[in-house]
Amino acid sequence: MKQDFKVYLRLLGYLKPFWGVAILVFIGFSISAATEVSIAKLLEKIITAIQHRDQGFTSIFPFLVILLMFFRGVGSFIGGYFTAVISRNLVFNIRQEVFSKLLKLPSQYYLDNTSGHITAKIMYNVEQLTAASSESLKTIVQQGLITIGLLGYLLYSNWRLTLIILIFAPLMGFLVRQASKRMRKLSLQVQDTMGDVNHVVQETVNGNLVVKGFGGQEYEQTRFKNHSLENLKRGLKMVVVQQLNSPVVQFIMSIAMSLIIWIALRPEILRDTSAGEFVAYITAAGMLSKPIKALTDVNEKLQRGMAAAHSVFELLDLPEEQNTGTLTPVLKGNIQFQNVNLIYSDGHQAIHDFNLNVKAGETVALVGRSGAGKTSLVNLLVRFQEASSGHIYLDQHDIRALDINTLRTQIAMVNQQVVLFNRTVRENIAYGQLEGASDADIIAAAKAAYAHDFIMALPQGYDTPLGAQGLNLSGGQRQRIAIARAILKNAPILILDEATSALDNESEYFIQQAFDTAMQDRTTIVIAHRLSTIENADRIVVMDKGTIVEQGTHAELIAKHGAYYQLHQRNFEEN
Repeated sequence: MKQDFKVYLRLLGYLKPFWGVAILVFIGFSISAATEVSIAKLLEKIITAIQHRDQGFTSIFPFLVILLMFFRGVGSFIGGYFTAVISRNLVFNIRQEVFSKLLKLPSQYYLDNTSGHITAKIMYNVEQLTAASSESLKTIVQQGLITIGLLGYLLYSNWRLTLIILIFAPLMGFLVRQASKRMRKLSLQVQDTMGDVNHVVQETVNGNLVVKGFGGQEYEQTRFKNHSLENLKRGLKMVVVQQLNSPVVQFIMSIAMSLIIWIALRPEILRDTSAGEFVAYITAAGMLSKPIKALTDVNEKLQRGMAAAHSVFELLDLPEEQNTGTLTPVLKGNIQFQNVNLIYSDGHQAIHDFNLNVKAGETVALVGRSGAGKTSLVNLLVRFQEASSGHIYLDQHDIRALDINTLRTQIAMVNQQVVLFNRTVRENIAYGQLEGASDADIIAAAKAAYAHDFIMALPQGYDTPLGAQGLNLSGGQRQRIAIARAILKNAPILILDEATSALDNESEYFIQQAFDTAMQDRTTIVIAHRLSTIENADRIVVMDKGTIVEQGTHAELIAKHGAYYQLHQRNFEEN
């Protein structure tokens, strides 16, 4: 409970900037609540007027009813509208904060969590937060003010009878508390199953060609149905708890009401009470059941929102990618690995006591079987992963002493899996820090990557939108746009991770020419299975199980008849 209270206070902290709007909400609902109490008082007055044949009051009574309804409508509109203003702004602000946090989280977070669960947090869970904040507060303020107003009127009219209602309050409180615990648990399950549903959708959308190509439609449909059913079951269980909670509380209220009526109708009690006062009292007591039902129902929203708040704040409190470095040098490209180890959380050692010196301007090729640790090594260089022990130096600076953004702006990377955005060709090449690049520079980079000709053949040339993941381009074309992006970056260190794997022989030939130009005056690390692409490297480093098996030039390693020679022979047999 203490933890819940802290989370709720933190959530309410997001409402602080809207305190001015909140005053309008309070004024609106106060007007609305006042009209509810006035209905009971108006009934008392009309009955008294009828009894005493007060023609003056009975004549203006219809106009008073219209006036009352008008103010009730105005009050509800003001309160409801400004609650929505707070609610929408709250979702907007928290969503911005969550997205900003996602951009700062280490790469490991994305390996540990599916994209479906991550997007469910930012889309579904954040939306649920309004249930615990603005929506709940709207009901609590609106119905709470009505309840207080009606109770105040009842206590003023006959405080002894009103105590009967208050005697039942602890029992109603106990029931609401028990329902809260159950609803919180179910809310967490609903959010989790929503993440599962989201994950299936994203996997199927992203892998639609594989799904169709391998006839996986029925399997994916079944998977989607099963996860959706789980979500439905948890949601319906919440409805059961919510729907049972309200009638039980109302039943208890009806017992209290029956007692009040029974006692109120005793002759000794009725003696000093007029018919108008009696009807007004019973009406006000009867009107209490509606706001109390609403206050009971708000518990479901509150628990749903609190479960979401725990989930969202858990994400916001995750440690961000460490950027303790302060140095911002212009790098030349000298790289030194010194006794570097990388051990994953599952205990697998990807890099083992790794030592390597790369001079500025040198081209070093990393070769080895799959799982040798080549990609892990370059991930350490851009700090997508952190070394478990040992040191990496760039121009004699420890990599951890460098500002992480300074480090990454000076390393251009082309990955095996090309990432293109749903933007134009121009925006994809001049992405992020390259956004201000001139058209001449963009075209020069595209020409160097042998992408210019096919780009000009597209419907709108460089202004052609590429669509999701650029799937309307061939693998080789997508790869060349990624290479053009890396060339435009003009960084002192260039990393090519399987960068030519998706190219046909002709494209690969032209790309190789482009790389020969791009590699000049910069340090290049090439990872490739197709050994023909790395034969001209200054040095070839053969890796196995995270260590260096042998290194040297192509000619030296072939002459050795060692691990590289075997890889080379196998490679040419495959070709």
